[in-house]
Amino acid sequence: MRRITIWLLSTVAALVLLFSYRTSTMGAGGETSAVAGGDPAGGAWSGTDGGATGSAPSDGAATGGSGTTGSGTTGGGTATGSVAQTRWGPVQVRITVSGGKITDVAAVQVPDGNHRDQEINDYAVPILRQEALAAQSARIDTVSGATVTSDGYRESLQSAIDAAHLR
Repeated sequence: MRRITIWLLSTVAALVLLFSYRTSTMGAGGETSAVAGGDPAGGAWSGTDGGATGSAPSDGAATGGSGTTGSGTTGGGTATGSVAQTRWGPVQVRITVSGGKITDVAAVQVPDGNHRDQEINDYAVPILRQEALAAQSARIDTVSGATVTSDGYRESLQSAIDAAHLR
């Protein structure tokens, strides 16, 4: 009798824990995003680049342009990275370049399918922006608690850097 009681109580406790566990309300196929502007396909460069302008396809590889080297651009402008499809939704960034340096990074799209996504990104995106400006590259740390967004941010940032012909 005692064994049955212990077994029954542990089963009930396990079921209560199982049913009270909360997961994200957004699945892999139901994400939405906010578009702050720009080309959602991404990969575009607009600006001066030693007298040439170009655009990049959606995979972020740069095309067009002449008189540029791997050392960076000579002018300024903006480059929009490709859309990084993450588990919780698309991530896309746009960089502003002046004098061969990244002067601004703006998140064009981040996952915002539910309140928790918005909380995470309100916290993580400013940190990722600061890291990108300080590093002047896509070699930035992951923000704790926002691993998926950080990975997508790095991917789109690298695409924008490539489109702007920076190192």
